[in-house]
Amino acid sequence: MLIIAGGIRMKNPAELNEFVADARKSIPAARAADGNVSFTCTVDDAEAGDAFMFERWRDESALQAYLARPEVAALFAKWGHRIENNVKKFDAANERSPRDYPSVAKC
Repeated sequence: MLIIAGGIRMKNPAELNEFVADARKSIPAARAADGNVSFTCTVDDAEAGDAFMFERWRDESALQAYLARPEVAALFAKWGHRIENNVKKFDAANERSPRDYPSVAKC
């Protein structure tokens, strides 16, 4: 599984709401895409102009198929030069529930 996560900072914080609205328009198509596990974009700090992206994809081919869509390319073309993009791609291995931890001895 691939995890795409990180912050986006608007060069002009006043544009944050427009950016998030545009990014959220892509959410239904992303969630319906073959290989998508989850996809969200949220406002992190409105005053600073920060948003947060989080996506999970089955594999690289699913992610690349989504990124090749014209509407995704248009989003990057419109906003790429207006943001500081600190979103990163992570390879996820050893997936497990956070509730699966060794029990701690009671005092």
